[in-house]
Amino acid sequence: MRRQSEQEPLSRHTSFRIGGAADYYYEPETVEEIKALLTRCQAEGIPSAVIGNGSNLLVGDKGFRGAVIRLGEGFGAIETDGNRLRAEAGALLAKLARTAANAGLNGLAFAAGIPGTVGGALVMNAGAYGGEMKDVLESAELLMPDGSVRRFTGEELELSYRHSKIPELGAIVLSASFVLRPGNKEEILAEMKRYAESRREKQPLEFPSAGSAFKRPPGDIAARLLDEAGCKGLRIGGAAISEKHAGFLVNVEHASAKDVRAVLKAAAERVEARFGVRLEPEIRFLGEF
Repeated sequence: MRRQSEQEPLSRHTSFRIGGAADYYYEPETVEEIKALLTRCQAEGIPSAVIGNGSNLLVGDKGFRGAVIRLGEGFGAIETDGNRLRAEAGALLAKLARTAANAGLNGLAFAAGIPGTVGGALVMNAGAYGGEMKDVLESAELLMPDGSVRRFTGEELELSYRHSKIPELGAIVLSASFVLRPGNKEEILAEMKRYAESRREKQPLEFPSAGSAFKRPPGDIAARLLDEAGCKGLRIGGAAISEKHAGFLVNVEHASAKDVRAVLKAAAERVEARFGVRLEPEIRFLGEF
């Protein structure tokens, strides 16, 4: 076990820097350790949750009454084999994208600035700049609720916009294999640099956030609706819709989870009142609010 503790502040493990404590916290390094933890939780009636880098997660102010299992550095291996990459669930997307670029493999440049892990990216089919995980995913190894490990193809996981079949299966991503295209290393790195510059210019990276606050509604863009509904700068407590990019909800000053949820609600209501469109949060919620 890489690390374990009790009453672990989950604010340390989310990009929002918000959230109460988990009763139990673990960072396993092997599949057998994950299985043992889940077996113990089931036997003792302890709720459990698996997280990655916490980059799309809001944890309640009262924390999580159970065990949080974080797949991070202990599950971060990446291997290159020809035009394929195999990565464990805890590998950071930024590292995955750079490994691909350094190997002269094209197809993952879009992921360089997404601050999540491979596991979380598959669960929500993360994407940016016109690329998505489903475009390059060959297969994934999942730990099933019965303790078996099964391999699924990308097609079987039914990846679509910010959705996959993984939560429905009740499964945990262990690793994934990606098929990429041969490319020019310098050109790929240059593309990643352009994306990084665009992010710095357009996104409020100076504040903690969970990335895009709302999913894209059919045929439109959430940021446009939020902007035109007058949501930029909308603030409750320490949480606010960014003045720089209306699609981001940021922690401007010691925000609580209650603040964030209040801003999400108020912003969604403004958009619905103006456009008749109900925005759905892209942020995932965990624990007691």
